[in-house]
Amino acid sequence: MELLEKLTILSDAAKYDAACTSSGVRRGYREGYIGNTSSSLAGCCHTFSADGRCVTLLKVLLTNRCVYDCKYCVNRRSNDTKRAAFTPEELAELTIGFYRRNYIEGLFLSSGVLRNPDYTTELMIQALRILRETYRFNGYIHAKAIPGTSPELVEQLGFLADRLSVNIELPSESGLKLLAPDKTKGAILAPMKQIQTRAAQGKEELVKYRHAPKFAPAGQSTQMIVGATQDSDLHILRLTQGLYDRYRLKRVFYSAYVPVVENTLLPSLDTKPPLLREHRLYQADWLLRFYGFRAEELLDEQTPDFNPLVDPKCSWALAHLDFFPVEVNTADYETLLRVPGIGVVSAKRILVSRRAVRLQVEDLRKLGVVMKRAQYFLTCRGRMAEGLRFTPDSLLLNLIAAERPALPGPGIEQLSLFGA
Repeated sequence: MELLEKLTILSDAAKYDAACTSSGVRRGYREGYIGNTSSSLAGCCHTFSADGRCVTLLKVLLTNRCVYDCKYCVNRRSNDTKRAAFTPEELAELTIGFYRRNYIEGLFLSSGVLRNPDYTTELMIQALRILRETYRFNGYIHAKAIPGTSPELVEQLGFLADRLSVNIELPSESGLKLLAPDKTKGAILAPMKQIQTRAAQGKEELVKYRHAPKFAPAGQSTQMIVGATQDSDLHILRLTQGLYDRYRLKRVFYSAYVPVVENTLLPSLDTKPPLLREHRLYQADWLLRFYGFRAEELLDEQTPDFNPLVDPKCSWALAHLDFFPVEVNTADYETLLRVPGIGVVSAKRILVSRRAVRLQVEDLRKLGVVMKRAQYFLTCRGRMAEGLRFTPDSLLLNLIAAERPALPGPGIEQLSLFGA
């Protein structure tokens, strides 16, 4: 099989993996090496670097041959699809060739399970070692650690890659047993714990020894599929909270389930991917990571799923009207972050600006506050925006109207997840 044909097959097979980001690591120019981590072709995807630039990665599988039979996966062993596999030498040569032509700035490498997790990981390690040692590639590499891989191999992989990720796949153990019987919760969480522990040890070693090798300096991430099982948003968010607390993950990615195979255990092929639900989970994830919210604050057993019509922060505010209005001239940083329409940047700007002057409503828009949402929840000098009229019953309708242009609706076509 020609190399270009392999690339076409294996890059297409990798498109369902959303856990792709290069933020969190900085490695500049090194004499004798090529590439760095701070600087539309088949297999290329876009991501963001630590300094906020949009960069391109080669996103590809080592192979789409797999001994597992996960019901939701297009690469499962029982699916009739064209198979291919790179040799470590081919993958390394392809990556460095793309880099030299300025097509990419890094590599995102995943794989189906060929023979067993250890054998597959050994091939990935060979490919990355050729890149790092033979070609002296100093750019960004994100590699997938396969559940069930021996700890020794996970450690070798971590010293070659900038970021590791172990896909948790499904939010519940029952869903895993039903749809991915070859995988277990323990096999997924074990490498997560190892990566977290080894990365912490690596940081301690760097304090003592300046040139100590770095283990996965950009940390680890994971991905879970949304919509393939009946798990609620509350269950997903609790799991996310636990992963951040216990394993210090950099990111949890959510992938709206795309029906690619016919199976009675899965949504039908006519079902559209729940993209709006995925969007709400990403918004809630942002609140967990940057706004000081906890999962149990955003949802509960009585309301286990997000209202698709408004963002999670507005939903929380509507359920806690006794917390509002907030006076922007006296509220502390944590309180300001709870106001819909005020983000991390605008909250910091408010704190700086009010040192010099008492803020008025018209000043807030200049500071980046989204007034079409925030105006219902704050006061300036004890007064709300002039002419504002609403009741608790009409507040939800007003917030829905404020967000309506961003939501799919009648006459607005929802774009395909992978469409051009």
